[in-house]
Amino acid sequence: MDSLLLSEELESTVYRPLAARLRPTSVKEFIGQPHLLSPGRSIFEAIEHQQPHSMILWGPPGVGKTTLAKIIANACECHFESISAVLAGVKEIRSTIEQARFQQLNSARKTILFVDEVHRFNKAQQDAFLPHIEDGTILFIGATTENPSFELNNALLSRARVYLLKALTKVDLIAVIDNALTDESRGLGKLKLKLTDDQKSTLAKTGDGDARRTLNYLEVLSDMAEPINGKCQINDEHISQVIEESYRRFDKGGDSFYEQISALHKSVRGSSPDGTLYWLTRMLDGGCDPIYIARRLTRMATEDIGLADPRALQVTLNSWDAYTRLGSPEGDLALAQAAVYLAVAPKSNAMYTAFGSARKTIADQGTLEVPLHLRNATTNLNKELGYGEEYRYAHDENDAFAAGEKYLPEEIQKDQFYNPKQSGLEIRIKEKMDKFRQLNQQAKNKRYE
Repeated sequence: MDSLLLSEELESTVYRPLAARLRPTSVKEFIGQPHLLSPGRSIFEAIEHQQPHSMILWGPPGVGKTTLAKIIANACECHFESISAVLAGVKEIRSTIEQARFQQLNSARKTILFVDEVHRFNKAQQDAFLPHIEDGTILFIGATTENPSFELNNALLSRARVYLLKALTKVDLIAVIDNALTDESRGLGKLKLKLTDDQKSTLAKTGDGDARRTLNYLEVLSDMAEPINGKCQINDEHISQVIEESYRRFDKGGDSFYEQISALHKSVRGSSPDGTLYWLTRMLDGGCDPIYIARRLTRMATEDIGLADPRALQVTLNSWDAYTRLGSPEGDLALAQAAVYLAVAPKSNAMYTAFGSARKTIADQGTLEVPLHLRNATTNLNKELGYGEEYRYAHDENDAFAAGEKYLPEEIQKDQFYNPKQSGLEIRIKEKMDKFRQLNQQAKNKRYE
């Protein structure tokens, strides 16, 4: 008996982070995700009617994926088992399945198996769950920050509904803060901690859609609070100190990374200098490798601008060189300058399309012979075989253009890969190419007269 009391006393004194203490235990306490937890919505109705189903919860960190899984298990009176794909292996998977079978046989309770970071499991590990989902041994709830369509097996996706959880809004996070400040049993209510509306707003912005992150900041601030007239007061300097090293959501290599580089590329392509600057700065602010950005800007110069403004390529290469010489933060401005140049430059994907078209033709047509007149007659044998015969030296012709000369294999003579657009320098290029094509047609007509 004494040992039991001692155990309970020790448990009550074990430190638990504020975010863990304030974890909601019911839908009523849950903040955010109204598109999933409002009356008539799938998850709300599943909880309301105690009919849980297998699902994948997809969303950024700190939006309630783990909490929601526990709420579903509690509300539906299911046994709850949890494993993390970061730490678990085959042994842990087998152990949880055995626990689920035990519950199924001895208490007729359904088991919800929650797998955090499920995208970290390989294909074989993901497949290991399939028969147990099929025979009803477990209800599977996976949590992931990555796009399930790319990271999870189709077989697993076909057995579970995918729900997207969104980053919490500023209003949501202020509600989380207020709840923490007033809850005396689990939160900071006993400290009578006071934050101004501006301080709450600053903290919510820094939380960046993540409730766990916001509460972690708040807990650190509570330790720094100064007692004034019986109340704990937070000053602005404390907040600045705590959030000084914070970064916005970026997750190099994850969904957020590719979403932001996609937004930057589309802003450049769409000729929006403001959008370009915003997304470039977001990525730099989030910790993206500036050399990666320089490489992507160079790609944009050739893919989306090309010969409409050939200077764009040199501008991006110069910015790349400037960054390698200066580093951050001085070199960041060179990247920003290049990005805005690309955004305001005339646009053409004619070169990008032409290159792709040429590659497709080569793949489709195979290895076509070089026409004899385009070959160099470097030996007597070559001359006897007709190499170089009837080749016309362009510089000896009017306008340095040999009208009617053919430069493609006979099988693809009619193919036209490069089609300049009415944009920037390509306007002049198009005029010149149209003139040359007209001269080629006139030469062809003479040949058949």
